[in-house]
Amino acid sequence: MKKIKSFVADFGWPRLIISFYVAVLFIFAPFLGVRIDSSLKEIFVRFGQNGVLVLAMVPMLQSGSGLNFGLPVGIVAGLLGSTLAMQLQLSGGPGFFMAILLSMPFALVFGWLFGLLLNKVKGEEMPLTMYVGFSVVTLMAIVWLWLPYSNPAMLWGNTARGLRTTITLDGYWSGILNNFLVVKIGSFFEFPTGAILFFTLMAMLMRLFMHSRTGVVLAGGVSVNKSRLIGVIVSTIYGAVGILVYQQGFGSIQLYNAPLYMAFPAVAAILLGGASLHKATILNVVAGTFLFQSILTMTPPVIDSALRTDLSEVIGILISNGIIIYALTRKTRVTK
Repeated sequence: MKKIKSFVADFGWPRLIISFYVAVLFIFAPFLGVRIDSSLKEIFVRFGQNGVLVLAMVPMLQSGSGLNFGLPVGIVAGLLGSTLAMQLQLSGGPGFFMAILLSMPFALVFGWLFGLLLNKVKGEEMPLTMYVGFSVVTLMAIVWLWLPYSNPAMLWGNTARGLRTTITLDGYWSGILNNFLVVKIGSFFEFPTGAILFFTLMAMLMRLFMHSRTGVVLAGGVSVNKSRLIGVIVSTIYGAVGILVYQQGFGSIQLYNAPLYMAFPAVAAILLGGASLHKATILNVVAGTFLFQSILTMTPPVIDSALRTDLSEVIGILISNGIIIYALTRKTRVTK
């Protein structure tokens, strides 16, 4: 009994319940006419598409800055890089990697300013990151209307001013990672090798950084202000790269209010993977992203087939917000 209690305490009730829920979905899927191979394909695609955004949480948590609800700050930097690359008519692999390079100056500046702000409000980081994220997205909703872009594929019309809400990446770098070295097994299963390899590269770079002298200082809290500033900058950079990876998988650039709540799935995923409010690892990212994307992929076809009604979005929101609430209430108990 003690071993069981110890296992539950270490593994955590949220992961235990959701792992059981995912297992049940996979078990009942064939009986409800849901193909496992096509579902696995979608899970791996979603994993590669969202994994880098979840990785962006690691340096913030390790540096003691808390959960990064201000992920839209990095996302905006990535959006600026991608729209600039489209404005320059860059496409394919060069276009995608140039979009990353063009986003870096914005990510560095935004991350530096964001970090300076967080250093002034120690202990209240999470509420502030949320407000900053919402404020940046709202501000950019105005900026997207006034930036002097001229590429017709991005504008509301040939003579209109302002960028479209959704800009298609067809002919640019849509699926550039997902389709690279893709492995096809049968008629339904395709493994997005390129996206998984890119995530692996970003994870290795994060691991190298965390084990470097700077990363060790960051995790150890030495020179607190400097460590937090570095953590926020690295998180912002990963947010910028992450949204570019997300875009190529989604097939379009989404502007205006689209990034408003994108931090919540990333926060839920890393908490589901076992991260605490003060520590996170690459393993937490991998496990949490896979579990969370499995829920989002398997719930709609299985639950809808079983209940003859669409509750998938509701369940996804409940799980996402529930995990965040659980983590925050655990913090409160420890603090007391």
